[in-house]
Amino acid sequence: MGTNFSKSATFVTCEAAAVPPPPPPLLPPGTNLQAPPPPPPPPGAAVDAATTTNATDVTASGGGGKQNEREDSASSNTIANTTQNTESSSSSSIPNPGPYEAATIACKRLTNIDTHSGFKCDIQKQLSPYMVAIHSFHLGTSLPDGRNKAYMFITQVADEEGLFMTNVDPEKKTVNGRVHRSLLGGLAMGKVQCSVSPDGSNDQLLGELDFGGMTWTGNFKYGSMGGGPIVGMNYYQSVTRRLAMGGEGMYIAANGNMLSSYTVKYECDAPSDPSVAASATGGSGSGSGNDLEEKPSSWFCAQLHPAQGMLNLNYKRVVTPRRVALAAELQMAPTLESQVVFGAEFQLSRSKFAMTVDGSGKIQSQLESALGMAMGSPKLNFSADVDFAKDAMTFGYGLNIGG
Repeated sequence: MGTNFSKSATFVTCEAAAVPPPPPPLLPPGTNLQAPPPPPPPPGAAVDAATTTNATDVTASGGGGKQNEREDSASSNTIANTTQNTESSSSSSIPNPGPYEAATIACKRLTNIDTHSGFKCDIQKQLSPYMVAIHSFHLGTSLPDGRNKAYMFITQVADEEGLFMTNVDPEKKTVNGRVHRSLLGGLAMGKVQCSVSPDGSNDQLLGELDFGGMTWTGNFKYGSMGGGPIVGMNYYQSVTRRLAMGGEGMYIAANGNMLSSYTVKYECDAPSDPSVAASATGGSGSGSGNDLEEKPSSWFCAQLHPAQGMLNLNYKRVVTPRRVALAAELQMAPTLESQVVFGAEFQLSRSKFAMTVDGSGKIQSQLESALGMAMGSPKLNFSADVDFAKDAMTFGYGLNIGG
């Protein structure tokens, strides 16, 4: 067919903004649920301490003796054991990097706000501890497909082994589905996505297999899209506790495109008020790559797409844990046309405010507030877009009701 594809394949997912998954989501295979233990003191410190102690003993005893020799031998054994423990602790403290597709989600969540115009209402009902049913209504003037109203029925069934999701649009007569199941006792995760429409123009079927180890993750995908097969795979490796690198390749037979991307991600602590850092880490002052969201930190990620000649740079800064976060995204193309977006998010006790500003002067903002203190209380949200270049303004509000 004459279908054109962008620089990366995008698949329809059946997600709803107001769907809290009933059970905790499955972690990537090999993810360590416990924070790695703090590393022991460096060997150099033990050497200095042992040397100082031995020198003092020699001075006091007048030049040495068998007791000092035994103490020197014990100090040497202690240093050797400390060095061995340090090396083993360093290798075990490298975290799992997570899925390759999720490498930039932490930044894009702040630079791509889900704003809308008109009225949007999501009503969810918890039918059982494992099943949720959702009715989604949208009344507006700027729907992507040109309609001014839409209704979708979404259901999700999840347990410890995976989940099943279905999205049905009665007006367009389309059905989207997704199945995730744990395989080989949790060593791998199988995924199947499908989309069916009356005319068959948007039909697709994609199967994926996620696998990994303690410090790496991989993915293999095969399916049909646009009238031809699609094959792809990716690999993501944690090099150190802060640095992760990976790449992805994909072949789309419908138009003969071969797409690839390479990612480098680096995380580090950020300078901040010592009282803020101490309160965020519980006063310990130590942490690992898995708890950077719980203390002031910085986050860098670069992605290169050679086929399109695109370079994307992402940055996120946690200013105050669970309160203030900032982000920036820069996209550079071979035609010297660049796009920059800045985002910020502020979380309060019962409300959240997010906004973005791009290089063209377009401002997007969203305010969400809970209408009660109890868990599952209804949430009211307001969103607005202001485009000064086009002299256009849109406004929307929504209501999320959970059962």
